[in-house]
Amino acid sequence: MTWANRGPFAGLSRFAPEHREHVRLAITAIALVLIASAHAAPTPAAKAEIEYLLSGVASSDCRFYRNGTWYDAKSAAAHLRGKYETLAARGLIGDTDDFIDRAATKSSLSGRDYAIKCEGIAEMSSRQWLTGLLVSYRAAHADGPR
Repeated sequence: MTWANRGPFAGLSRFAPEHREHVRLAITAIALVLIASAHAAPTPAAKAEIEYLLSGVASSDCRFYRNGTWYDAKSAAAHLRGKYETLAARGLIGDTDDFIDRAATKSSLSGRDYAIKCEGIAEMSSRQWLTGLLVSYRAAHADGPR
């Protein structure tokens, strides 16, 4: 019996030997995509926190440093929102900490850290600034559900 005549339930053995490795790689890739898409979406509480942070960025009088250029607050918020929406659609944002870590801390292209400079306050990392804003938000909303 040749390899092609083993029937529909022969598994990988029904593929020619020279194609088996390609089939294994394709199956592995599909499995990884399915696993990656199974990540949980942000909870309503996390979405509220992220929206608060994005609004805080947009309404601040701060300037944001990204990839060698300083941007105004509204441009920075729009950029962070775009990154957030892209990562959330891929299932990579499960909570507010994921948002800060994956979308709002450094450039996904260059790997360079983002910085923030507000009037009268020393320049700091975006992680430090956003974490401080998040701590304030959580303290103000400690009575409500999280």
